[in-house]
Amino acid sequence: MVQDRTGTGGSAVPAGAVPAPDAAAPASATAPESGPEPGAEAEGASPRARAGGGQGGAGEEPVVAEGVAGRETRWVLAARVVAAMVGGLALYTAFPPLDWWLCAPLGIGLIAGSLYRVRPRRAAWLGFLAGMVFLLPTVAWVRTIGDDVWLMLVVTESLFYAAMAALVALVSRLPAWPLWFGGLWVLMEWARGLVPIGGFPWARAAFSQGESLFTPYAALGGVPLVSFAVALCGALVAQAVLTRRVSLARRAVPLALALAIPALGFAVPRHGDEGRTVNIGIVQGNVPGRGMYALGDEPAVVLRNHAEETKRLAKAVREGKVPKPDLVVLPENSTDIDPYRDEYARLTIQDSVQDIGVPTLVGAVVSIGTDERATRSLVWDPVTGAGDYYDKQRLVPFGEYTPFKEIVLALWERAGLVGRQSVAGDKPGDLKLGPVTIGAVNCYEVAYDDTVRGTVRAGGTPIVVQTNNASYALSNLPSQQLAMSKLRAVEHNRAVVTAATTGISAYVTPDGKVSWQTSELVADSNVVKVPVRTKETIATRVGALPEWALMMMGAVAAGAAAWAGRRRGARMADRMRNDG
Repeated sequence: MVQDRTGTGGSAVPAGAVPAPDAAAPASATAPESGPEPGAEAEGASPRARAGGGQGGAGEEPVVAEGVAGRETRWVLAARVVAAMVGGLALYTAFPPLDWWLCAPLGIGLIAGSLYRVRPRRAAWLGFLAGMVFLLPTVAWVRTIGDDVWLMLVVTESLFYAAMAALVALVSRLPAWPLWFGGLWVLMEWARGLVPIGGFPWARAAFSQGESLFTPYAALGGVPLVSFAVALCGALVAQAVLTRRVSLARRAVPLALALAIPALGFAVPRHGDEGRTVNIGIVQGNVPGRGMYALGDEPAVVLRNHAEETKRLAKAVREGKVPKPDLVVLPENSTDIDPYRDEYARLTIQDSVQDIGVPTLVGAVVSIGTDERATRSLVWDPVTGAGDYYDKQRLVPFGEYTPFKEIVLALWERAGLVGRQSVAGDKPGDLKLGPVTIGAVNCYEVAYDDTVRGTVRAGGTPIVVQTNNASYALSNLPSQQLAMSKLRAVEHNRAVVTAATTGISAYVTPDGKVSWQTSELVADSNVVKVPVRTKETIATRVGALPEWALMMMGAVAAGAAAWAGRRRGARMADRMRNDG
């Protein structure tokens, strides 16, 4: 949340399921499911017919138990529910701060298993359940705004998992279904990052892989390819477990492929060092408040904190404790007073920048006209003062602007804390700063593929992320955001420097390794030597093409499965009419 102070100073059997020979149960043990659905097979059909004409692969049979009425037993339904919930919880543990990255494919594998050859309606609520269990702890940092907002966000985002699960239920009857599952997972994450209200691309599977065996795929196809690789790996494990009555060798194939996927990451081409470096000073000034009132009640205290920490860094340089920087980076919102309109703010920034003696990137919230504002990355020269700037393109809904303003303000008093409504910039963040052109990215934007990629393509190197996590200090947000920076570094072959008001400020190498970082809720600063890379990765060059290819693959497979199901249903209905 950026606090506004710009005014200062201015059923039937699951289609394709084959009963286990020893799993028959009395009708009283079945879990009812209302009404037939298009494509559902008749209860009296042969096991081969119920298997969808062999589409699941010759000789493969899922481990699914049925009652005599053709419905799953309660034990099987309970197993699906447990698998969905445990899968969602396991996926959460893969994310920071726990960082148990291997739990991501295992958790997704459990979710895939819970949806395997179940009917779409049942799959939808299983997917919704998995999404809820996963997202409730993963985005718990939203509770700072309010438990109601947190719950509304989780429910809304879980609907995307429900929609994906309904499609997965269809493709799980096709050959090579783990491939189509991976494509649908990418499609779901793409949709989450697009709608509603500009999307919420947080908590994508790839963002749990900041430092893992899957990370190198980011240089090949970006964040979407990493998510696909993780989802495919998990689905292959599920396939190995769920199919039986085939030879051990055939069951070992999907497991071998699951192991091969992370191993193949080592074969992804990576660029080496280019022999050029730049010294970057990073300043974290800290703030006095917490939560929704993180910037405190006293005007200009945040500005003073960062100016004083900049001067402490300048003193450390003069004393030889740290190298002289070529440029300095301050966080987003490092001045809570508009330096264009307030003389005190302008003089305070000018004094600290002159003391350090090099161009400095200042984070400011500035007035646009009389009613609007912009979140700005502002280049401040020690001689000429304020110069070039980048305005944040991806704004935080309810944090920097209020969607459906009249309704929201009438219902929630907290929405008034946004103050002036922010306006989005329309240009990438390539800013000349000292000897380099940095790629400015502002806080929330690091989660958006196209925004980061556009800045790199415009010539930004290294990437500089200015962020204000003060409202979410000591939650799981700062560590999750740092994990995104790790992935972006590998994706674009760029070092990433993060400056945060309260932490975590950090320097990430182009290999995705954290070389230096601060603690939270402390004032701190340092000068780091950062490699300057100019060569583009395959991911930077091809952009969104891999994502679109993967999404289309999943969507086409779901369409083909739905069409095949309708044809099977029509043939079965004709056969029953003829028999009658």
